[in-house]
Amino acid sequence: MKYTQSTLDKLADILGESGYVVRYERGTFQSGWCLLEARKIVVLNKFLNTEGRINTLMEIVPQLPIDFDKLTHESQKLYEEVLKQSVLES
Repeated sequence: MKYTQSTLDKLADILGESGYVVRYERGTFQSGWCLLEARKIVVLNKFLNTEGRINTLMEIVPQLPIDFDKLTHESQKLYEEVLKQSVLES
């Protein structure tokens, strides 16, 4: 997976299409992110670079309840790729 702004935007789109809001804020997050489940908000550390943000989203997306049917075709393909990568790293 390429570490570009486009990839980051596509990962954020998966969350957006699933009803999550992605925000970039300052804070001392243990692994670069914080999830406010009751409000479906994903907060990423704004000081992470693009690669760090992508890696963080790659880590969190498989942990969230994502409605596959609500995703666009492009997002579905990326989501499947993210899940496959997650299984390989486990």
